[in-house]
Amino acid sequence: MNSIWSAIAEPNRLRIVELLRQGALSVGEVADHLGFNQPLASKHLRVFCDAGLVEMKAVTNRRIYKLLPQAFIEIDSWVETYLHLWEERFDTIRVISQELQGKEVKSVR
Repeated sequence: MNSIWSAIAEPNRLRIVELLRQGALSVGEVADHLGFNQPLASKHLRVFCDAGLVEMKAVTNRRIYKLLPQAFIEIDSWVETYLHLWEERFDTIRVISQELQGKEVKSVR
């Protein structure tokens, strides 16, 4: 999981993830869309391959990359554990807030 977070933590690589969400692209297409040179795009995509975030398929002289859903399912599962924690805390804050508002209304009368 650490390699996944390290891979997507870099802002340019996060931009690549957003681009690949739309569908598979070649290295050249990634470079063109984001204004990178091809070696830089290849470097970032190699980090993604090593982290298990993308899959590369060679088609003639092109390398096509697509996102692998499993890595993002793992990220989603991890985040989900924290969402439950925060939802409980927000529910508690909401109850306390409603109680305080009720007391304020009573004291105004």
